[in-house]
Amino acid sequence: MAKIINLIAGLGGAIALNIVHESLKNKGRNMPHIDELGEEALQKSMSYFGVEVGDKQDLYLSTLAGDLASNALYYSFIGGRSSLIWPKAIALGLAAGFGAVKLPKPLGLDPAPVARNSQVSSLTVIYYLYGALVTGALLKLLKR
Repeated sequence: MAKIINLIAGLGGAIALNIVHESLKNKGRNMPHIDELGEEALQKSMSYFGVEVGDKQDLYLSTLAGDLASNALYYSFIGGRSSLIWPKAIALGLAAGFGAVKLPKPLGLDPAPVARNSQVSSLTVIYYLYGALVTGALLKLLKR
């Protein structure tokens, strides 16, 4: 039962992250566009297998689904002993955020959507930290 609670809380954190991102991404040039990075990664991965996602809406929805699933699983690792939830949430949230900012270039992806300047980089890290903190709060609620 604990693993299911962890996954539910992780999904809540992933949804929170995506709601913030989707709500703010069109509020100006200095906002992160995490979806664009994900779309590029998915398109490059698919092209490796000789497949291309031609429809922009299909690419967007596929990326969103993959993002929700992968972040839910990642955030589920915050669960465990109640005394460690907040330190783990902070550590994993920051790790995800810094990873999103620093890993695109070494992976052959364009880092601009998440790291075009210091404001975009900082917001990207904050978004992932927010998702992790929401996960921590949900874990605390669900474990009562």
